[in-house]
Amino acid sequence: MGLVLMTAAAETVATTVEQIVAKANETSYYQGDDGKAQLRMVIADSQGRERERELTILRRDDESGNGDQRFFVYFERPSDVRGTTFLVWKRADGADERWLYLPALDLVKRIAANDERASFVGSHYFYEDVSGRSPNEDAHELVEETDDYYVLKSTPKNPITVEFASFTSWIHKGTFLPVKVEYYDEKGEAYRVYEALDVQQVEGFYTVMQSRMTDRRIGGSTTLTYKQVNY
Repeated sequence: MGLVLMTAAAETVATTVEQIVAKANETSYYQGDDGKAQLRMVIADSQGRERERELTILRRDDESGNGDQRFFVYFERPSDVRGTTFLVWKRADGADERWLYLPALDLVKRIAANDERASFVGSHYFYEDVSGRSPNEDAHELVEETDDYYVLKSTPKNPITVEFASFTSWIHKGTFLPVKVEYYDEKGEAYRVYEALDVQQVEGFYTVMQSRMTDRRIGGSTTLTYKQVNY
């Protein structure tokens, strides 16, 4: 993986696929009671040209542990995107609701369900990547277990709503953080790859401090670097 993390013995061992998926989702999106992060986004196109964004993410958990949740993303810089705002209401037992505010147009745009897997403000991340995909939308299978990782294959229950045929996740046993995710098309080719590049302990929680999403179809990648995280 190229990422050094704590040993698996440091966490309670999950015994079923459902437990692994639930724990990974909780660790990725529900640590602490609430959260705040400041981060830098670097978007590199297929020719290596870069654009930078600085943004703040606020998270409030209406319910702890995979329950209802709200995300608020505010773009600080550069000036042409300052004030752009993304709001998500995650529903544990229903469809998530997403809105995007575009200050230049003074327009609030609702993100339709079929747009959730579209580019998030021109980056290689999708809207759904920012706040998370509900584990209930996919069928999960444990395909491999190593000393350090659970390797899961996830297949969408409603394939017409997504562009991938399946995705494979490498979940670190010691932290339950997904450190790599590969999305496959119908030909079995990995066309989109997420990688956790840096993991640190913040206020006692293992936290991804840098990640990268690469799209092999369009070329280029987007790197997120967290400058400050508070729980």
